[in-house]
Amino acid sequence: VEEVLAAAEEQEAEKRRSVTVEKELELEFDLGNLLALDRNPPAAAGLRGAAPGREAKLRALARDNTQLLVAQLWELPAERAGGAGGPLVARLPEPAFRLPREKPPPRPRPPTRWEQFARLKGIRRRKRTSLVWDEEAKEWRRRWGYRRAGGDPARAWLAEVPEGADPEEDQFARLRREKRERVARNELNRLRNLARAHRAGTAIPAAPLHPTGHQSREELSHVARVARVSTASLGRFQPRLPKEPSEPPSRNAGKKRRFEPLLGNLAAERSRQLELLRDMGSKKPVLDITRAVNKQLRQEEAEAAAAKGKKQSQRGKRGRRQ
Repeated sequence: VEEVLAAAEEQEAEKRRSVTVEKELELEFDLGNLLALDRNPPAAAGLRGAAPGREAKLRALARDNTQLLVAQLWELPAERAGGAGGPLVARLPEPAFRLPREKPPPRPRPPTRWEQFARLKGIRRRKRTSLVWDEEAKEWRRRWGYRRAGGDPARAWLAEVPEGADPEEDQFARLRREKRERVARNELNRLRNLARAHRAGTAIPAAPLHPTGHQSREELSHVARVARVSTASLGRFQPRLPKEPSEPPSRNAGKKRRFEPLLGNLAAERSRQLELLRDMGSKKPVLDITRAVNKQLRQEEAEAAAAKGKKQSQRGKRGRRQ
C-alpha cells in the first residue's frame, strides 16, 4: 500500500511540475500579439554547435515558455460564446509591440467616374434582391443572368415596332446592334477606369516619415532625395548636406540599366527569340490597354474640339448674314 501511495504521489508531483515553470527572470508578455519575450540566457554549453541533445533542449525551452504564455492567457476574463454550450473565449488586450509588416499596406483603389458622380450627387447604393417576380412566367426569377425575369429582348420571338420608327426596319437586328453598342460602351468605360487608375498610381507621393521619429537610414535618404529633386533645377543648385555625394541626384536614383550578357545562358536567349517569333507569327495582335485608351481619348477630344469649332463658325456666318 505504501508503494502504491508513493507512486501516486510521484505521479501527482510530475503533473504539477508539467504546469509549473520556474525562471530566474520573469518573461515579458504581449498578450495582444500572443508574444512572450524570454530574457534568461540559455545554457551555452548545451546549445552550441552540434552538441548532443541540442534539439531536445530547444524543445524543452520552447515548451516551458509556451506553458507560461498559456498560463497568462488563462488569467484573462473569459466567457462562453454562443450560449452555455459554446466554446470558452477570452478577450485579448490591445497589442503593446508594433510588429513589422512583410509587405506594404495595399493602396486604396481610385474611384471610378460613377463613384465620383454618386459622391457628388449624394447617391447611395441600395441593396436589391436578386429575385424578382416575372409576370409572364408567373414565377420568381433572377434579376440578371441566365433565365432572368423578362428574358433578353434580343432573343424574344416578337419585337414591337416603336412609334415613329421605320416599319421596314428589322427590329431584331436593331436590338442586337444596341446590345453590341452597350457592351462596347461598357468595355470602353472599363478601359478608361483602368487608364485613370494607372495614371493616378504613377503620381503617388512619397511616403511620409514615421511619426515617432524612428527613421531608418534608407527612409531618410529617400525623403532627402525626393525633396532635392522637387526643385525646378532638380537639385543642382541646392546646398549639399554633410557626407552627401557631389553628383546631382537623378529622378530614378538607384536604378541602372541592365544589359543581357553576350555569352552565357543560351536557353534563356532561345526562349526569348521563340517568344518574339511567336508574337510576330500570331494573327491576334498584342493589345496595349493604356495606349489604346489614350488613343481613344485623344480621338474623342479631337472630335469634340472639331465639333465645337464648327459650331462657332456657323454662329459667325449666321451673325454676318443678319
